[in-house]
Amino acid sequence: MEAEAGEQSIGNGAATEFEQLYRANVDAVTAYFARRITDPQLVADLTADTFVAVITGFGSFDPRKGTARAWLFGIAGHVYASHCAAYNQQQTKLQRLAGRRELDPDQVDELLDRIDAERAGRGLLSELAALPERDRAVIDLVDLTGLRPKEAAAALGLTPGTVRMRLMRARSRLRQRSGRGARGVPLERTVQWPSHLRQPSISTKGTGK
Repeated sequence: MEAEAGEQSIGNGAATEFEQLYRANVDAVTAYFARRITDPQLVADLTADTFVAVITGFGSFDPRKGTARAWLFGIAGHVYASHCAAYNQQQTKLQRLAGRRELDPDQVDELLDRIDAERAGRGLLSELAALPERDRAVIDLVDLTGLRPKEAAAALGLTPGTVRMRLMRARSRLRQRSGRGARGVPLERTVQWPSHLRQPSISTKGTGK
């Protein structure tokens, strides 16, 4: 009902734009959560929560501040952070279990496949755990999710220059942790990136998209 109310609150043109945004990014948003969570029901819930937040707040999107994709992943980040806070405090756990929409077996199987496909991505996130949070965030959005540095900057509320600097620093630290810190060695040769994800570039040219 909340999503339907959101749809009714926006015009037909905005509804069409939302549908296009949803279709273009629902798989990437699902993968974003599947790299962090292995419960298919929870992956589905957080993905749905993200798009409910998008459709109810669609009127506030300002294209002058960045792309719709960047705005969307900024919301996904907030949804995940809110989930973590609620889980840690155990304030909403019973409410979520009681009120969520149950998935049918086919949906569970599909999400389990997605979670399995993101196994390498979760491994990379574990590798990133040794990095500061500010550096992990840019690697996640640029090298795993596939956002351009400028879009990641908008999603994180940073300047593009700051994101490029953190991206280069984080990639350098990952190369050093892998034991191949020599200059000129591509990052994808030092870290086991998921085969279905975009391979990152370590050149300054590649980070300036």
